[in-house]
Amino acid sequence: MTTLTIPDLAGKAVLITGASTGIGAALARGFAAQGALVGLHYNSSSDAANAVARDIEAAGGTVVLIKADANHSSGMARAVDETAQKFGRLDGLINNAGGMVARVKYEDMTDAHYDAVMDLNGRSVLAACTAAIPHLKRQHGGFIINTTSIAARNGASNGAGIYGSSKAFVSNVTRGMAKELIAHGIRVNAVAPGVIDTPFHERYSTEAQMQAMLATIPQGRVGTAEDCLGTFLFLASAALSGYIIGQTIEVNGGQLMP
Repeated sequence: MTTLTIPDLAGKAVLITGASTGIGAALARGFAAQGALVGLHYNSSSDAANAVARDIEAAGGTVVLIKADANHSSGMARAVDETAQKFGRLDGLINNAGGMVARVKYEDMTDAHYDAVMDLNGRSVLAACTAAIPHLKRQHGGFIINTTSIAARNGASNGAGIYGSSKAFVSNVTRGMAKELIAHGIRVNAVAPGVIDTPFHERYSTEAQMQAMLATIPQGRVGTAEDCLGTFLFLASAALSGYIIGQTIEVNGGQLMP
Protein backbone atom coordinates (compact mmCIF):
# COMPACT_ATOMS: atom_id res chain seq x y z
CA MET A 1 0.00 0.00 0.00
CA THR A 2 1.36 3.39 -0.99
CA THR A 3 1.97 5.98 1.73
CA LEU A 4 2.32 8.87 -0.73
CA THR A 5 -0.50 11.42 -0.52
CA ILE A 6 -1.90 12.58 -3.87
CA PRO A 7 -3.98 15.67 -3.03
CA ASP A 8 -6.11 15.84 -6.17
CA LEU A 9 -7.64 12.38 -5.59
CA ALA A 10 -9.27 13.22 -2.27
CA GLY A 11 -13.04 13.54 -2.59
CA LYS A 12 -13.12 12.17 -6.13
CA ALA A 13 -15.85 9.60 -6.83
CA VAL A 14 -14.37 6.59 -8.60
CA LEU A 15 -15.98 3.35 -9.80
CA ILE A 16 -13.61 0.38 -9.87
CA THR A 17 -15.03 -2.65 -11.67
CA GLY A 18 -13.94 -6.14 -10.69
CA ALA A 19 -12.78 -4.86 -7.32
CA SER A 20 -13.49 -7.77 -4.98
CA THR A 21 -10.16 -9.57 -5.41
CA GLY A 22 -6.71 -9.22 -6.93
CA ILE A 23 -5.70 -5.97 -8.59
CA GLY A 24 -9.17 -4.49 -8.22
CA ALA A 25 -9.20 -5.04 -4.46
CA ALA A 26 -5.78 -3.38 -4.13
CA LEU A 27 -7.08 -0.44 -6.17
CA ALA A 28 -10.19 -0.09 -4.03
CA ARG A 29 -8.13 0.01 -0.83
CA GLY A 30 -5.50 2.28 -2.38
CA PHE A 31 -7.89 4.86 -3.81
CA ALA A 32 -9.89 4.92 -0.57
CA ALA A 33 -6.64 5.55 1.32
CA GLN A 34 -6.17 8.64 -0.86
CA GLY A 35 -9.57 9.94 0.25
CA ALA A 36 -11.42 8.96 -2.91
CA LEU A 37 -15.04 7.84 -2.71
CA VAL A 38 -14.96 4.29 -4.00
CA GLY A 39 -17.66 2.43 -5.88
CA LEU A 40 -16.58 -1.19 -5.42
CA HIS A 41 -18.07 -3.32 -8.18
CA TYR A 42 -18.33 -7.09 -7.87
CA ASN A 43 -20.53 -9.88 -9.16
CA SER A 44 -20.19 -13.36 -7.66
CA SER A 45 -17.52 -12.73 -5.01
CA SER A 46 -19.81 -11.23 -2.38
CA ASP A 47 -17.83 -12.33 0.67
CA ALA A 48 -14.56 -10.99 -0.75
CA ALA A 49 -16.18 -7.69 -1.75
CA ASN A 50 -17.64 -7.20 1.70
CA ALA A 51 -14.26 -7.96 3.27
CA VAL A 52 -12.58 -5.26 1.17
CA ALA A 53 -15.34 -2.81 2.04
CA ARG A 54 -14.92 -3.53 5.74
CA ASP A 55 -11.18 -2.89 5.47
CA ILE A 56 -11.80 0.43 3.76
CA GLU A 57 -14.36 1.56 6.32
CA ALA A 58 -12.19 0.44 9.22
CA ALA A 59 -9.43 2.66 7.85
CA GLY A 60 -11.82 5.62 7.67
CA GLY A 61 -12.54 5.42 3.94
CA THR A 62 -15.79 5.72 2.02
CA VAL A 63 -17.07 2.87 -0.14
CA VAL A 64 -20.30 1.60 -1.64
CA LEU A 65 -20.78 -1.93 -2.92
CA ILE A 66 -22.15 -2.25 -6.45
CA LYS A 67 -23.23 -5.70 -7.66
CA ALA A 68 -23.56 -6.20 -11.43
CA ASP A 69 -22.78 -8.81 -14.06
CA ALA A 70 -19.96 -7.58 -16.31
CA ASN A 71 -21.13 -9.91 -19.07
CA HIS A 72 -24.15 -7.70 -19.71
CA SER A 73 -24.06 -4.10 -20.90
CA SER A 74 -27.11 -3.21 -18.84
CA GLY A 75 -25.37 -4.39 -15.69
CA MET A 76 -22.31 -2.25 -16.27
CA ALA A 77 -24.40 0.80 -17.14
CA ARG A 78 -26.36 0.33 -13.93
CA ALA A 79 -23.14 0.02 -11.91
CA VAL A 80 -21.94 3.35 -13.28
CA ASP A 81 -25.23 5.11 -12.68
CA GLU A 82 -25.60 3.69 -9.16
CA THR A 83 -22.14 4.93 -8.21
CA ALA A 84 -22.88 8.40 -9.56
CA GLN A 85 -26.21 8.47 -7.72
CA LYS A 86 -24.68 7.33 -4.42
CA PHE A 87 -21.97 9.98 -4.46
CA GLY A 88 -23.78 12.67 -6.44
CA ARG A 89 -21.01 12.71 -9.03
CA LEU A 90 -18.55 10.54 -10.93
CA ASP A 91 -14.96 11.67 -11.48
CA GLY A 92 -13.29 8.48 -12.62
CA LEU A 93 -13.86 4.98 -13.97
CA ILE A 94 -11.42 2.10 -13.74
CA ASN A 95 -12.38 -0.80 -15.99
CA ASN A 96 -10.73 -3.70 -14.21
CA ALA A 97 -13.37 -6.45 -14.54
CA GLY A 98 -12.31 -9.25 -16.86
CA GLY A 99 -11.02 -12.77 -17.12
CA MET A 100 -9.85 -15.55 -19.38
CA VAL A 101 -13.05 -17.63 -18.93
CA ALA A 102 -11.03 -20.74 -19.85
CA ARG A 103 -7.88 -21.75 -21.71
CA VAL A 104 -9.04 -22.78 -25.19
CA LYS A 105 -6.70 -23.36 -28.13
CA TYR A 106 -7.57 -21.71 -31.43
CA GLU A 107 -8.24 -25.08 -33.02
CA ASP A 108 -10.89 -25.74 -30.37
CA MET A 109 -12.47 -22.28 -30.53
CA THR A 110 -16.26 -21.99 -30.52
CA ASP A 111 -18.54 -19.03 -31.05
CA ALA A 112 -19.77 -19.44 -27.49
CA HIS A 113 -16.26 -19.13 -26.05
CA TYR A 114 -15.45 -16.15 -28.27
CA ASP A 115 -18.62 -14.38 -27.18
CA ALA A 116 -17.98 -15.10 -23.49
CA VAL A 117 -14.43 -13.72 -23.58
CA MET A 118 -15.22 -10.68 -25.70
CA ASP A 119 -18.32 -9.79 -23.69
CA LEU A 120 -16.46 -9.99 -20.40
CA ASN A 121 -13.31 -8.15 -21.48
CA GLY A 122 -14.42 -5.96 -24.36
CA ARG A 123 -18.12 -5.20 -24.29
CA SER A 124 -18.02 -4.53 -20.53
CA VAL A 125 -15.46 -1.76 -21.05
CA LEU A 126 -17.49 -0.13 -23.81
CA ALA A 127 -20.71 -0.34 -21.80
CA ALA A 128 -19.19 1.14 -18.66
CA CYS A 129 -17.46 3.93 -20.58
CA THR A 130 -20.58 4.82 -22.55
CA ALA A 131 -22.53 5.12 -19.31
CA ALA A 132 -19.74 7.06 -17.58
CA ILE A 133 -19.08 9.69 -20.24
CA PRO A 134 -22.18 11.87 -19.52
CA HIS A 135 -21.36 11.86 -15.79
CA LEU A 136 -17.73 12.80 -16.44
CA LYS A 137 -18.77 15.56 -18.82
CA ARG A 138 -20.94 17.04 -16.09
CA GLN A 139 -17.80 17.29 -13.96
CA HIS A 140 -16.05 19.02 -16.88
CA GLY A 141 -13.51 16.23 -17.04
CA GLY A 142 -12.17 13.21 -15.25
CA PHE A 143 -10.40 9.99 -16.08
CA ILE A 144 -10.92 6.51 -17.45
CA ILE A 145 -8.28 3.85 -16.87
CA ASN A 146 -8.63 0.48 -18.59
CA THR A 147 -6.87 -2.67 -17.41
CA THR A 148 -5.41 -4.44 -20.41
CA SER A 149 -2.62 -7.07 -20.25
CA ILE A 150 0.82 -8.06 -21.41
CA ALA A 151 -1.11 -10.61 -23.47
CA ALA A 152 -2.41 -7.75 -25.64
CA ARG A 153 1.11 -7.32 -27.08
CA ASN A 154 2.66 -10.78 -26.99
CA GLY A 155 -0.29 -12.78 -28.38
CA ALA A 156 -0.49 -15.00 -25.28
CA SER A 157 -0.17 -18.79 -25.48
CA ASN A 158 -1.42 -22.03 -24.00
CA GLY A 159 -5.04 -21.37 -24.87
CA ALA A 160 -5.04 -17.71 -23.84
CA GLY A 161 -4.98 -16.31 -27.38
CA ILE A 162 -8.53 -14.98 -27.51
CA TYR A 163 -8.09 -13.46 -24.07
CA GLY A 164 -5.00 -11.64 -25.37
CA SER A 165 -6.94 -10.49 -28.43
CA SER A 166 -9.75 -9.15 -26.25
CA LYS A 167 -7.20 -7.16 -24.27
CA ALA A 168 -5.65 -5.84 -27.50
CA PHE A 169 -9.14 -4.62 -28.34
CA VAL A 170 -9.24 -2.80 -25.00
CA SER A 171 -5.83 -1.23 -25.69
CA ASN A 172 -7.01 0.12 -29.02
CA VAL A 173 -10.31 1.33 -27.59
CA THR A 174 -8.20 3.22 -25.06
CA ARG A 175 -6.36 5.07 -27.82
CA GLY A 176 -9.46 5.84 -29.88
CA MET A 177 -11.52 6.93 -26.91
CA ALA A 178 -8.67 9.11 -25.64
CA LYS A 179 -8.74 11.09 -28.90
CA GLU A 180 -12.49 11.62 -28.69
CA LEU A 181 -12.79 12.50 -25.03
CA ILE A 182 -9.81 14.73 -24.28
CA ALA A 183 -11.73 17.65 -25.81
CA HIS A 184 -14.07 17.27 -22.82
CA GLY A 185 -11.22 17.11 -20.31
CA ILE A 186 -11.57 13.34 -19.90
CA ARG A 187 -8.20 11.58 -19.92
CA VAL A 188 -8.21 7.93 -21.05
CA ASN A 189 -5.23 5.64 -20.45
CA ALA A 190 -4.55 2.00 -19.66
CA VAL A 191 -2.40 -0.23 -17.49
CA ALA A 192 -1.07 -3.56 -18.78
CA PRO A 193 -0.10 -5.89 -15.93
CA GLY A 194 2.25 -8.78 -16.58
CA VAL A 195 2.24 -11.94 -14.48
CA ILE A 196 0.59 -10.88 -11.23
CA ASP A 197 0.01 -13.21 -8.29
CA THR A 198 -3.79 -12.99 -8.01
CA PRO A 199 -6.74 -15.41 -8.12
CA PHE A 200 -6.60 -15.00 -11.94
CA HIS A 201 -3.60 -17.31 -12.18
CA GLU A 202 -4.86 -19.55 -9.41
CA ARG A 203 -7.84 -20.17 -11.68
CA TYR A 204 -6.22 -20.34 -15.10
CA SER A 205 -2.53 -21.28 -14.76
CA THR A 206 -0.79 -24.45 -13.60
CA GLU A 207 2.33 -24.37 -11.42
CA ALA A 208 4.39 -25.43 -14.45
CA GLN A 209 2.98 -22.55 -16.49
CA MET A 210 3.74 -20.10 -13.68
CA GLN A 211 7.32 -21.31 -13.44
CA ALA A 212 7.76 -21.00 -17.20
CA MET A 213 6.49 -17.42 -17.10
CA LEU A 214 8.65 -16.59 -14.08
CA ALA A 215 11.74 -17.64 -16.03
CA THR A 216 11.04 -14.86 -18.57
CA ILE A 217 10.84 -12.03 -15.99
CA PRO A 218 14.15 -10.17 -15.57
CA GLN A 219 13.21 -8.95 -12.10
CA GLY A 220 13.07 -12.58 -11.00
CA ARG A 221 9.64 -12.60 -9.38
CA VAL A 222 5.98 -12.42 -10.31
CA GLY A 223 4.21 -9.20 -9.45
CA THR A 224 1.71 -8.45 -6.72
CA ALA A 225 -1.54 -6.54 -6.96
CA GLU A 226 0.08 -3.76 -4.94
CA ASP A 227 2.81 -3.47 -7.59
CA CYS A 228 0.12 -2.19 -9.96
CA LEU A 229 -1.48 0.33 -7.61
CA GLY A 230 0.97 3.20 -8.06
CA THR A 231 0.52 3.26 -11.83
CA PHE A 232 -3.26 3.55 -11.53
CA LEU A 233 -2.95 6.32 -8.92
CA PHE A 234 -0.48 8.15 -11.16
CA LEU A 235 -2.80 7.99 -14.19
CA ALA A 236 -5.82 9.05 -12.10
CA SER A 237 -4.08 12.19 -10.88
CA ALA A 238 -4.25 15.15 -13.26
CA ALA A 239 -1.51 16.78 -11.18
CA LEU A 240 0.87 13.91 -11.94
CA SER A 241 -0.20 12.80 -15.41
CA GLY A 242 -2.33 15.57 -16.89
CA TYR A 243 -0.49 15.52 -20.23
CA ILE A 244 -0.51 11.73 -20.61
CA ILE A 245 -3.28 10.74 -23.01
CA GLY A 246 -4.07 7.43 -24.71
CA GLN A 247 -1.08 5.58 -23.28
CA THR A 248 -0.68 2.05 -21.96
CA ILE A 249 1.83 1.64 -19.14
CA GLU A 250 3.36 -1.83 -18.85
CA VAL A 251 3.81 -3.22 -15.32
CA ASN A 252 5.61 -6.50 -15.77
CA GLY A 253 9.04 -6.63 -14.09
CA GLY A 254 10.78 -6.27 -17.44
CA GLN A 255 9.11 -9.28 -19.06
CA LEU A 256 8.08 -7.13 -22.04
CA MET A 257 9.81 -3.91 -23.05
CA PRO A 258 7.95 -2.56 -26.10
